[in-house]
Amino acid sequence: MKFTIDEIKIEHQKVKSGADFPNYIQQIKQLGVSHYTTLVADGNTKYFDIENNFAETGKKYDALEITENVNLENFKTRLKLHQQGGTDYLTFCKDCAENGVEGWKMDLNKMVCTYFDKKENDILEEKVPS
Repeated sequence: MKFTIDEIKIEHQKVKSGADFPNYIQQIKQLGVSHYTTLVADGNTKYFDIENNFAETGKKYDALEITENVNLENFKTRLKLHQQGGTDYLTFCKDCAENGVEGWKMDLNKMVCTYFDKKENDILEEKVPS
């Protein structure tokens, strides 16, 4: 595996809001990350290379309870606010939990982020600006 969690953390520290996300994606892609999955409950993220080897961050914050029912319209509103730089990462994760979003999968080759619920159903797919 080409990348380390420490290298990814260095890039992640540069992200102050969702507005910084596209640049972050480009940087970790250059490190050799092909895709990753983030779980909202504790922030653990698994980063994978093209051979499916992975490194993970572990718990990033105290556990959040994920709401059973998805409120997709409210989530889209909060997501847009985050993408425009209106919220920080932890606030965004809390917004996910409150709206029934269990986590997201990011495909750095297709530049697509897919949000999923507690039953692992895909609930929203977004193209990431590159």
